[in-house]
Amino acid sequence: MKLFLTASAALLALSLPALASGDADAGEKIFKKCKSCHTIASPDETIVKGGRTGPNLFGAIGRAAGSVEGFKYSKSMISAGEAGLVWDEEKLAEYVQDPTAYLKKELDDPKARAKMSFKLRKGGEDVAAYLGTFSTE
Repeated sequence: MKLFLTASAALLALSLPALASGDADAGEKIFKKCKSCHTIASPDETIVKGGRTGPNLFGAIGRAAGSVEGFKYSKSMISAGEAGLVWDEEKLAEYVQDPTAYLKKELDDPKARAKMSFKLRKGGEDVAAYLGTFSTE
């Protein structure tokens, strides 16, 4: 019985990352909703030509919140970055569901606001996985 429990625990632990991560291919399709405001551009090339309302999302995974040079973030987003918020796939997937609610929770501040008003109710984990393919890490 002990062997069975140990093996079950090991299999569960190995499967959690797979369950937690999204599908980058699906995220690429869903990102079409995001590109009206966001672009994905490396220093060398534009990968997805999009709008300029939001910051460039190249390297978003692994980057401190509110830190793209030249982009004007909300005070709350800058505060979150200064407090140590670094985007990973899980945090970004939660953020895109309701940006203002996420910052309120993250900062423990009921007055916190995000400039991003769009809410991606489904597929956030897929978009985060897609953006993870453009990580500078």
